[in-house]
Amino acid sequence: LTGLMAAWLFDLSLMQGILVGAIVGSTDAAAVFSLLKGQSLNERVGSTLEIESGTNDPMAVFLTVTLIALLGTPDAEMGMNFLLKSFAMQFGVGTLIGLGGGWVLWSLINRVQLADGLYSILVLSGGVALFAFSNMLGGSGILSIYLVGLFIGNRPTRSRHSILNVLDGMTWLSQIVMFLVLGLLVTPSTLMDIALPALALAFGMILFARPLSVWLGLLPFRSFTTKERWFVSWVGLRGAVPIILAVFPMMAGLPNAQLYFNIAFFVVMVSLIVQGGSLMKVARLAQVTLPPTPTPISRTGIEIYPASEWEMFVYKLKEEKWCVGEPLKRLSMPEGTRITALFRKDALLHPSGSTVLEANDILCVLGQDKDLDSLSELFSEAPLAEDAARFFGDFFLEVGLSIAAVSDCYGIELGSEEERDMTLKQLAERELGAHPVLGDSFEWHDINWVVAEIDDHKVVKLGLCLPKTTLEEDISET
Repeated sequence: LTGLMAAWLFDLSLMQGILVGAIVGSTDAAAVFSLLKGQSLNERVGSTLEIESGTNDPMAVFLTVTLIALLGTPDAEMGMNFLLKSFAMQFGVGTLIGLGGGWVLWSLINRVQLADGLYSILVLSGGVALFAFSNMLGGSGILSIYLVGLFIGNRPTRSRHSILNVLDGMTWLSQIVMFLVLGLLVTPSTLMDIALPALALAFGMILFARPLSVWLGLLPFRSFTTKERWFVSWVGLRGAVPIILAVFPMMAGLPNAQLYFNIAFFVVMVSLIVQGGSLMKVARLAQVTLPPTPTPISRTGIEIYPASEWEMFVYKLKEEKWCVGEPLKRLSMPEGTRITALFRKDALLHPSGSTVLEANDILCVLGQDKDLDSLSELFSEAPLAEDAARFFGDFFLEVGLSIAAVSDCYGIELGSEEERDMTLKQLAERELGAHPVLGDSFEWHDINWVVAEIDDHKVVKLGLCLPKTTLEEDISET
């Protein structure tokens, strides 16, 4: 769709228009999550954006490189067989090098004894080598390096935290350099001639091409609500990848290469300003965000042995936490975790079971990533506004309860005997389908019900949200 619009707006051939569409088609999920400012999206929407961003980059590179080859050698015979062979080579070799190279690099990290600062260098150099090797064999280097990161990031890895910190810094540096390149290669005097058609193309992508493709793509997935579909349609932010792809035609010496780059400039800028600037408001309107989750003020990996998953979580207690004034022995800590140190007014204390916690105490807790949610709920607290505090409901109910018992307590008039025989679990399955996520909601008998807890992709607790007027009346009566 974008290619057709580009061909019409800029008087290009169909092949040239599709090349423009391939260049500007890649989205950037990382930009979406960074602009949410600490808020998280529900699992269904967040995972969709991550998968989309991870998979459309290799496809965008494949289409761009293939179309440049077709436009650069118009006399060569490049039919469907060439396209299928190129596709199989790019994705087949890219997948094999990515998974195989990821396993080799992961094994090397965990088996070789190096200075702590060298593991991140090993990952960087190994990743660059695998990227180049995949390209040399005719595969997709982008796909390979994505799979390498996916493989290593989801396995116990030595010096994991230092590697992630270095890669995070390199990511920011790379994006800064790419946007600097964007500014250096743009000639302002040539922008005015294409400003109107480029703006029309950018808004055409935002308002027409992406919504249509998203709605068609999500048709088989009935669990997506209408608001979630509109949100995914809106957040197709363009980031660093279109900038790099726009340089490819210039390096290949294609005619109109500067035009392609200028178009990419307008599309990226409009996307960042319009979609990025409105992202928070659109997320609130679509009701796809979750309240900020409690987190420690600091977390550090503990290298007890290679591939150790132990971490040190640091928490500062607030006055309103229930555990303030209680001895440590009364805390219900997750199994396998330990409080290793307690700081009070900059002084180190040696905690014991009889140690009474005070406000502003700083606790150092040894645990693993799987314990993070329980520990953070116990010791830390996210800053919640009034609406966020009531996000999951005013009262929480186990899904094993019968609807008849709930209706008697809350004065719900049931319409049939069938409803009285149902449990809340059956009600949630009927209203939300087989794949609910945390934060999903539905209205039943004029009451809003929210999925408040999920375990193994199954609803464990439902939150019951009373209307504000009803809640205020109950409080005043109390």
